[in-house]
Amino acid sequence: MRRYLLSFAALGTLMSAGAAHAACGDITLSAFNWQSAEVNTYVDQFILNNGYGCNVSVVAGDTVPTLTSMIEKGQPDVSPAVSPSVVGDLYAKGSAEGRVVKIGVAISDGSTSGWFIPKYVADAHPDIKTVEDAIKHPELFPSPEDPSKGWVIQGPQGWGMTVVTAQLFKALQADKKGFVLVPTGSGAALDGVITKAYEQKQGFITGYWAPTSLLVKYPMLMLQGPHDEAEWTRCTSKPDCPDPKVNYWVPAEEVTVASAAFMKRDDVAEAKEYFAKRSWTRAEVGKIMLWMTDNQANGEDGAKWFIKNMPEVWTKWVSADVAEKVKAAAN
Repeated sequence: MRRYLLSFAALGTLMSAGAAHAACGDITLSAFNWQSAEVNTYVDQFILNNGYGCNVSVVAGDTVPTLTSMIEKGQPDVSPAVSPSVVGDLYAKGSAEGRVVKIGVAISDGSTSGWFIPKYVADAHPDIKTVEDAIKHPELFPSPEDPSKGWVIQGPQGWGMTVVTAQLFKALQADKKGFVLVPTGSGAALDGVITKAYEQKQGFITGYWAPTSLLVKYPMLMLQGPHDEAEWTRCTSKPDCPDPKVNYWVPAEEVTVASAAFMKRDDVAEAKEYFAKRSWTRAEVGKIMLWMTDNQANGEDGAKWFIKNMPEVWTKWVSADVAEKVKAAAN
């Protein structure tokens, strides 16, 4: 009889384990091809699979086509890091119709673009806080090609940030104030120019964005400027607009978005709760990105490094028993 009781107990354990796994079924997550979004996806996959017993698969994509697929087809289930301002009407319409739903915040202080100056220049000249302040001092930012001129480093053609930088340069009449605009041919070239200038302790102004590993490795101050949304739409974001006014970026919200089909499911309740709690800062994700860059690591590697080395961040998102499962899986 005792043998049968043990058999029934064992069967009960197996059934309970199966029920626990069934409580969190199949989930598809989008993965975008930039570091912060990629590592976000793989952190979510690791925690959901190992902490909650989900079966999470990753689908490569890009912002607009992925969001379009979520709205029209309900797949993938979740996009861990989306900037609504980047996709504009597409997100607004899909959200208004209830086809996609914001279920969490990816980066609590959002992503941001702007003009940056090196920390060593900012520390030496604490009065420089705005783009207008900086443009008064070409002598602090001497161009390597012509030290009598200041320089503003610009990203490659085709980038939205490049367009805004050119329009801001024009609006400030920076050329008449002793500055030249220096374009770069690619993202790698932009990073290379900044890296060389920073390591040589040169003064420069550059268009850039956060979170990035480069800004963790080479600390900079982001200059401030005014923002007018109507002017942004009218002219700032349009390369051919002839009469731009001084106008500046604002932080872009980074949220986690789910399809309507996912939100209707009962078997992913714990996953929904997880996404509602999961959030990190630009500085926190920047540390992971720096490690990934220094080690030529991908998002999966970055996720495992984060789990092992930054438990003070992610253990706030989950219960103690889930945290133990995740830690055990990472070791």
